[in-house]
This record gives sequence, C-alpha cells and structure tokens, in this order.
Amino acid sequence: MIRFGYGTNGFANHRLPDALDVIADLGYTGVALTLDHHHLDPYADGLGQRVAKVADRLRTLGLAVVVETGARYLLDPRRKHAPTLLDDDRDKRIDFLLRAAAIGADLGAEAVSFWSGVRPAHVRPELAWDRLVEGCARVLEGARGLPLGFEPEPGMLVDTIAGWHALRRALGAPDGFGLTLDIGHCRCNEPEPVPDCVTAVAEHLVNVQIDDMRRGTHEHLEFGEGEIGFPPVLRALAAAGYRGLVAVELPRHSHAAPDVAARSLAFLRHAERASLHPAEAPASAGGDERASVRQAGVPASAREGERSERGAVEGGGA
Repeated sequence: MIRFGYGTNGFANHRLPDALDVIADLGYTGVALTLDHHHLDPYADGLGQRVAKVADRLRTLGLAVVVETGARYLLDPRRKHAPTLLDDDRDKRIDFLLRAAAIGADLGAEAVSFWSGVRPAHVRPELAWDRLVEGCARVLEGARGLPLGFEPEPGMLVDTIAGWHALRRALGAPDGFGLTLDIGHCRCNEPEPVPDCVTAVAEHLVNVQIDDMRRGTHEHLEFGEGEIGFPPVLRALAAAGYRGLVAVELPRHSHAAPDVAARSLAFLRHAERASLHPAEAPASAGGDERASVRQAGVPASAREGERSERGAVEGGGA
C-alpha cells in the first residue's frame, strides 16, 4: 500500500499541532512539513524544545515526516523564496538548509527536500551553476546522513529530471543526493508520460509530491482538475517498489484545507484501487478522471462550488 501524506503548506491558516491532528484524523499516514514562520520556525527561540514537541506529536499520531524548505518569505520578507542557492547572499539559504537537515534528523524525517531557485538576472548561467553545485555539496556535507531530495521545479535553474541528473553527476553521484519528484511537474514540464517519468527515476526517489497539473502550466490543481491519469502513476510507484511518502502538494488551498485534504485522500484511495485493475482504469484524466472523484464519494456540486470559492480567494496562479 502506498503511504499518502499531506503538505503543511496547504494548511497555512492552521496552527501546526492543529494541522497535524486534522491530517492524521483524515487517515493520512505522513506529513510533508514546510518549515515556516508559523510552522516550526527554525529561527525562533526555543527551537530544541519545539522540535521535541513536534516529534512527540508525530509519534503519537503515527505520522511519518519529510521536511520541505519551500517557505515563501521566511528568509526575506520582501523577496519570495530568496535568497536561493544562486544568489549573492546564498549563505543564508545554505544555513537554512543545514538547519532543516538538523531539524529533520531530530524529527526522524525520511528526507529533506529543496530546489535550486530562479537564476537572478545579473548572475551568468555558468556562475549560477557553479554556485548551485558548491551549495549542494555544502549541504550534503552537513546533512548528517539524512537523505536529501532535490526537486526539479518549473521556472528554476534545474527544472527537469534531466537537469537533476546533470547536477548529480556534477556532485560525483553521491548516495545521499536523491530526487524529490512532483507528479504534477512531470505533466507540466517533462516530455515523457508521467508514469514513464516515475519508472525512469524510481531508484533515486526519496520523496514524492502529488497533485494534478496541465501541460505547460505550473499550477497545482486538485485531483481531477488537470490532465493526469493517476491509476497508472500509482501503479508505476508500486511496481518500482517505492516505499517513501507520497504527499499531496496543494499550497494554494489553505482556505479550505480540511475539505480539500479529505477529497484528496478519497481520490487517491480510489485511484490506488483502480491501479490494481488496469483494464478497468481510465488511461487519462478529463471526464473519466473527474467521474472517479464522484465515485470516491465527492459530489460534483461540492467540487464546483469549491472551485468558484478558490478562484475568488486565490486568484489562480502556482
């Protein structure tokens, strides 16, 4: 059975203990914990005591954990996701990633996930690449053996699986440098079918994020709203023997987090059951995939109403 988790960046309006309680009560077995100013701030006082409390709570709830580092304004209140490993002031990002690794070790995390960042306009591509390789090497050295999952992110310097392979080669193919694969990004950015992407990188996977998406558009969508057929994706993960977390990644859905999380798990469980019977599963998304959401107990009217509400609150975007 696949172990499904949910990302705390999709519970931004909840206190972290409350978010963990809801996620566990819904039936998830793991959590992708984004360190942020409101969720286990790595720069606030009393960090050791706070980490210990979260670790105890995770054990009590039976939640596995991976640590995510994509907080938008934790390091700079004026620049989203800055500084990155490519910026002039990249030492601040490296310090954050090392803190994340230390926190992950204390939490018993399965991996720490991070990405390259967008190349600043004034930084030459060759210099940006050198900075990325050097920064990743420093994080690897200080990670205390905790697996690192590097995520190709649309729009960033490393945005594809091929880019991750190039970076891994530049680092000397170290054992601790794994891959975080976002299933939606595969549909958005990769030339191969999504299940083929999973199969091709299975041996390197340490973390999987899951969401729906459309070709060429980096927008994390609820399941059934994009173009991905999920039974073949889950079948590919199972066939590959992947044992890590598969965590829902919906960072723009915090305004309705409990309902979205409940629908997401119902969808994924239905898709997992369908993955066991390939002849009966739809090959792609669209109407058939949306129908599977209804079959999983999610009324179409509720999804339409939620889509309208989210459009009014969030205004779209990724």
